[in-house]
Amino acid sequence: MESHIKIETVRTDRLEMDYFRFGHGKETLVILPGLSVQSVMGAADAVADAYRLLTDDFTVYLFDRRRDLPAVYSLKEMARDTAEAIRALDLGPVCLFGTSQGGMAALCLAIEYPELVRRLVLGSASARIMGNENELFEEWIRLAKAGDAQRLYLSFGEAVYPPAVFEQSRQLLIDAAKTVTAEELRRFVILAETIIGFDMLDEVEKIACPVLVIGSRDDRVLGNDASVQIAARLKGRDNAELFLYDGYGHAAYDTAPDYKERLLRFLAPLPSEKNP
Repeated sequence: MESHIKIETVRTDRLEMDYFRFGHGKETLVILPGLSVQSVMGAADAVADAYRLLTDDFTVYLFDRRRDLPAVYSLKEMARDTAEAIRALDLGPVCLFGTSQGGMAALCLAIEYPELVRRLVLGSASARIMGNENELFEEWIRLAKAGDAQRLYLSFGEAVYPPAVFEQSRQLLIDAAKTVTAEELRRFVILAETIIGFDMLDEVEKIACPVLVIGSRDDRVLGNDASVQIAARLKGRDNAELFLYDGYGHAAYDTAPDYKERLLRFLAPLPSEKNP
């Protein structure tokens, strides 16, 4: 089915990055999605529908990763590239919401480019990937390098979703794997490798803006305490909040029925903050 939302491209002297936008609110919300085998650009209509609750207050921009990925890439570089795209579109300061790997990039962006971020939401993110936490990503990288898209999709889905959701989605994942290209697997490997050994935990205190950390106690991708670790570094601040789900898995941002309401309550501007 043809998408009703146009995929656009921002171009600078250094990069090209695809994005789409939806909503008609006066405020700007930038979403950085998580790691995926195939670009979320192909699901623009579904994303817009999922976040329709926010569209009265916000014009929402969802950014892909840069088109021309270097062979070796980092989350700090991902944040730098996204900051460059935000500046090129003259969007900042923005509300910034990142999920999973996108949350890690959002964390870096808020630390390195504080002038661009007004409010920050970190969904199922981690500030430090250490030891055994690397093993799942290493397995995904191995499967992608072997060209085994079906096992990659199934491993990905089983880790990200609660068991019941995974079983309901199993055939959809198998069908999606049949459409994966060699180029998509190559990009996936580069992007997954940015997570291995990622560590910004000691810099979390540098975040200047209000922060909402949302995680899940049954996160089988990043572990049960990833969100708690971030929140602990912000403890005592009156502009930092933590909320943990039970039973919705790593992808609580997709599976928890009240997730968008929580986003809206935190991100919706106070009367004193509204743009004229």
